[in-house]
Amino acid sequence: MIETIIEMIQHSFIQRAILVGSLVSLCAALLGVSLVLKRYSMIGDGLSHVGFAILTIATALGFTTPLYIAIPGVIITAIILLKVGDNKKIKSDSAIALISSSALAIGVAITSLTTGMNTDVCNFMFGSILAMSESDVVLSVIVSIIVAILFIIYYRKLFIITFDEDFAKASGLKVKKYTNIIAILTAVIIVVGMRMMGTLLISSIIIFPALTSMRIFKTFKKVVISSAIISIVCFLLGIYLSYIFNISTGAMIVLVNLVLFIIFTIIDKILHD
Repeated sequence: MIETIIEMIQHSFIQRAILVGSLVSLCAALLGVSLVLKRYSMIGDGLSHVGFAILTIATALGFTTPLYIAIPGVIITAIILLKVGDNKKIKSDSAIALISSSALAIGVAITSLTTGMNTDVCNFMFGSILAMSESDVVLSVIVSIIVAILFIIYYRKLFIITFDEDFAKASGLKVKKYTNIIAILTAVIIVVGMRMMGTLLISSIIIFPALTSMRIFKTFKKVVISSAIISIVCFLLGIYLSYIFNISTGAMIVLVNLVLFIIFTIIDKILHD
């Protein structure tokens, strides 16, 4: 095992993947706790599909760094999703499903009309470690560090609005402002993580760690810390198993998360029966 790990980290693309993947997994887990508790779990899925549509359009137009185009587009979509979700006529889950399916259809249609299902498009949809260029790595690292710092700075406010919006409003806290911050940070992390995980799997690293840690831990702080640890461990184990068995990295990371979720669920049953 140690020899295999040493062999792995000698590859520059694995080194880039470990650096970016660990940071993205950490940020996704931190944000995922608030999203799950506020019942915005599926927002990651919706935003990833929007990201796919924007990335395919940018690729078709010949942009060499489509991530820079996708980030502002997905951020705007995240804010729109929250505003539409506040509309009593359209519930948040319906709004997410509407935008998600529409964006994916647009992306597939543009792909069919322009470049076709080439390597870049497949990388956007399914993820690929090899697809991460040096510019992608630099952008992802910078963005992830900023997201982590902002989460720490706004931790107490995010905690309050996650559990009791009425109390937050009564305390003079600008609930919409901080809800928008969560959505914006999530949008950014989704875009930078799509290169590694792909459109179809990126939302899983937001949802799984939070749900897994909630099986055993019950306080917000413990759930946040355990989610971060679980997310990074699942990523590292996933990339290791992916290297050994030559399986898609994104798929293996999700499978590791699934196994850990089942284990934690069984432990929870044992402890409370």
